[in-house]
Amino acid sequence: MIGPGKSSSGSAAGPAGLYGVVAIKLGKALLLLTLAVGIFSLANNDLPRELETLLRVLHQDPAHEFWATLAAKLESLTPAGLQFLASGTLLYALLLFAEGLGLLCGCAWAVWLAIGETAFFIPIEVLDLLHRFRWGIAAVLAANVLIVAWLVRYRHRWFRHGRARAAIPAPPVDPAPGL
Repeated sequence: MIGPGKSSSGSAAGPAGLYGVVAIKLGKALLLLTLAVGIFSLANNDLPRELETLLRVLHQDPAHEFWATLAAKLESLTPAGLQFLASGTLLYALLLFAEGLGLLCGCAWAVWLAIGETAFFIPIEVLDLLHRFRWGIAAVLAANVLIVAWLVRYRHRWFRHGRARAAIPAPPVDPAPGL
């Protein structure tokens, strides 16, 4: 298997780019894992009261329209709904961990998983931008397009896709042992 950063000819192939993608995937996984644990821990709490406490600590006005709307939406969430949300967040974090570690180890399946997972969000982001333009979503869209294009272009430099590995020669057999 070709390790990260080496092409089949042995020349450097931009390992910083690969490690950058791995860092993004593992960073997102760690954030989502933290979020999932936080959601699990809040599942049986009074969320509007928790939000108000947090806002007072942050010196924010809980009566502001945005926070009041958020508190009303939090009130409609059930503990079962929060556990479902936390479970989905945890599963996505695990997918990102597998993706990042697979890329880091040079697994061919990981590059395809990363391409598919990243490309999945592109149409959603485009539709969101068509509905209402926001610079943050535009930046995320641009980053995802660049990551997918970069992975597609350079996947052959680090990962073998279905190529047969060279057979390890068998040790020679002595036709007459002990003679």
